[in-house]
Amino acid sequence: MTDATRTASLEEIDLSNPDAFVERVPHEWFEILRREDPVHFNPEPDGPGFWAVTRYWDIREVHRRWDVYSSEIGGTSLEDLEPDQIEARKSMIDLDPPRHNEIRALIKGKFTPKSVRGWEDQVRQVAREVIEGALPKSEFDFVREISSEIPMRVFADILGVPQEERRYIIEIGDHLLGNQDPEFARPPERPEHRLLPFSSPAALELFRIGRALAAERRRNPKDDIITQMAFGGLTPREYDVNFVLLATAGNETTRHTITHGLLALIENPDQLERLRRDPSLYPSAAEEMLRWATPVHHFRRTTTRETELAGTKIPAGAKVTTWFTSGNRDEAVFENPNTFDVGRNPNRHMTFGPGGVHFCLGAHLARMEVRVTFEELIPRLRSVELAGKVDRLRSNFFNGIKRMPVRVEAA
Repeated sequence: MTDATRTASLEEIDLSNPDAFVERVPHEWFEILRREDPVHFNPEPDGPGFWAVTRYWDIREVHRRWDVYSSEIGGTSLEDLEPDQIEARKSMIDLDPPRHNEIRALIKGKFTPKSVRGWEDQVRQVAREVIEGALPKSEFDFVREISSEIPMRVFADILGVPQEERRYIIEIGDHLLGNQDPEFARPPERPEHRLLPFSSPAALELFRIGRALAAERRRNPKDDIITQMAFGGLTPREYDVNFVLLATAGNETTRHTITHGLLALIENPDQLERLRRDPSLYPSAAEEMLRWATPVHHFRRTTTRETELAGTKIPAGAKVTTWFTSGNRDEAVFENPNTFDVGRNPNRHMTFGPGGVHFCLGAHLARMEVRVTFEELIPRLRSVELAGKVDRLRSNFFNGIKRMPVRVEAA
């Protein structure tokens, strides 16, 4: 029996429990929810509970109606915060228009299709250097040596972070974004940290790095995002939280997609062979990796008024979660959704969001990085296999892989 065909009752499903996501994503739960209760109320042991939206078109409706389903009222995570905490942590993704649009406009020029095309040669050079440095080791952690290195090297240049700081920023990001995992869990919350992102003192380190870089750019402007933010009319708080967002999220999601992408090829050798035989499939393979990985499981919204979705009434002030990991396997949209298919077409996945004002700013860059990484990696491999256990992140927010030991034979 496959994961997708296992059965469970609605009462057994608990999407608030990160332990349910440690060994694998519980796709069978989402299949049941899509079929039996697509707008499902999920109780929480220490909270008010939330509505879980699991069907593709319903998720799309939520994300396109920001006036009803707000990012700003309660933030975008499941955590229940006091009003002063919400206000202190508002990055671009935790805002509704018009302020969301104003901050996004400061940096969106770096992520247009034209701008991203201009980065492709550099991304390819970085990918070659990283891959050619790793493969002679024959056995190594793919996450550390390749999948975290390529996107962070690239994004450090776009953002304006010194390359010598990149590994430190990755480590801080792991502690911030992987805070449900015992390996990265924060210490007990202290009063002086309650207004920080994730209530974590690790955020202070990123604040320090970001502030120093902004001060330097005010003296010596460059063609990077930090310069745009430093001169963009942001308040000090807005600068701090958006620097944290960009310095962490820009690496985390792409890294997990690349890792899951290689894992999928290892587990589906017929698809790896298809790529070897037909290099024209690399663009569609990258899109399938993005669908398959779905590195962010869900986002949270808060209703501004009583509303109805798919025949279910939702009260005002309710937590509503949109589960991209479910939408990306919705049988009504994707044929054979539990099959990894490098030639899948069409592939209208919602990994970057289903449209609306919060569609991922870095979508074009992430697509290109995933594609280029595998264009450079696969021709250099004669064989690849797992060399140990895949160490998954304990999180119901990120579909993360902390470590993935591989054994390779270079071509």
